[in-house]
Amino acid sequence: MLTVLIGLIAALAFGAADFAGGMGAKRLHAVAVTGVVALVGLIVLASVSLLAGDTWSVQSALWGGLSGLAGLGAIGLLYACLARGPMSVLSPTTAVLSALVPMTWGALTGDALSANVYPALALALVAAVLVGFIPDQRAIRPTATALMMAVGSGLLIGLFYIFIDIAPAESGITPLVANRAIQSALVVVVILALVRRKGFRSLIKPDTQWVMSWRRLWSLVILGGVLDVTANILILTGFRLGDMTIVAVLTALYPAGTILLAALVLRERIQPIQWVGLALALIASMLLAQ
Repeated sequence: MLTVLIGLIAALAFGAADFAGGMGAKRLHAVAVTGVVALVGLIVLASVSLLAGDTWSVQSALWGGLSGLAGLGAIGLLYACLARGPMSVLSPTTAVLSALVPMTWGALTGDALSANVYPALALALVAAVLVGFIPDQRAIRPTATALMMAVGSGLLIGLFYIFIDIAPAESGITPLVANRAIQSALVVVVILALVRRKGFRSLIKPDTQWVMSWRRLWSLVILGGVLDVTANILILTGFRLGDMTIVAVLTALYPAGTILLAALVLRERIQPIQWVGLALALIASMLLAQ
């Protein structure tokens, strides 16, 4: 029951972080938003790890660093494929693969689950597809490049889960600190290169209809960073308390948090098929909690 609750809360936190980051990206370059989120996460994680007295090891730094590379690659491919569209196909593809990879890894490494769990996991995967599906009458088939990007993003997210799970349990959250350190360093390099090439103003989008004070904008992006790191801590905790497969599958429901906030804040309409997905997600969660 606790593992299921952690997975669901992590999914909602990821969805809320994506919403906050997406709103910030309406005014700032996506690279700038990613950089702020990574740096906020590094500060929070390093502070918590220091207060908790976590012990560093070569293994925790190695697996944490690899998870950081996988996560950054996943984000880059995700943004790139969604920009090409259609999101109605590419977003669910990424979500499902991000869950199938750790499921396969668990099966190959002898992570046995009870027989009644698999139907619930299958139902949760269907829910992830429906929740992330955004009907669009103008949508066309994705190009082979966009589809491969979505597949690559999903595979890398799955690898992120596996690397974090492999890290020593006694290492506390040091793998996540290493994760964010790698990501922050790489993103800062990209930002500096962008500023050097196109100037500081290249990080700001001047031609936008979205109006918000800079103070609220930065608060929103920083909140996105806090929510993102909270989700990561929850995932790591869920892996260590329960089963990686269950937590990873439930986390694939992260679009639910995004669409719910979009409905509440932006008054966007939740499509009927997405309501079906939310209902199936609830049913799957109840089955997994038994």
